[in-house]
Amino acid sequence: MRVALDTNILAHAEGVNGEDRKAAALTILRDLAGDAVIVPAQALGELFNVLTRKAKRDPAVARMAVLGWSDGYAVMDTTPSVIIEAMEIVTAHRLGFWDSVMLATAAHADCRLLLSEDMQDGFTWRGVTVRNPFGPDQPGVADS
Repeated sequence: MRVALDTNILAHAEGVNGEDRKAAALTILRDLAGDAVIVPAQALGELFNVLTRKAKRDPAVARMAVLGWSDGYAVMDTTPSVIIEAMEIVTAHRLGFWDSVMLATAAHADCRLLLSEDMQDGFTWRGVTVRNPFGPDQPGVADS
């Protein structure tokens, strides 16, 4: 099963929101087969922004962290067809545009799960289900 990672999963794994969240995110990532995970290119850009603004990391340090993620997982581009589908998601389901881009990217990559805290847990579009892996009573991602 292919899984897409939203920015917040990466930010937690980088320790941006405390050690408890970092440990939880790293456990989630350890449970996933690396070749089954994709990272939308948008998430890498957002992560750089979070690391330099919120975490106040030096841009060179943030860049190295982002490059590490892009080296570790397949990165999916934001294509024109992803943008068009994202607009359809916004129109039909009233999700935010950038969340919709993440969801459309996951669909284009044939993912079954999009791990995210930012969208409605359980929402499904084109075979991709949003899962908040930090929510209460969540089974392991690999169990889905």
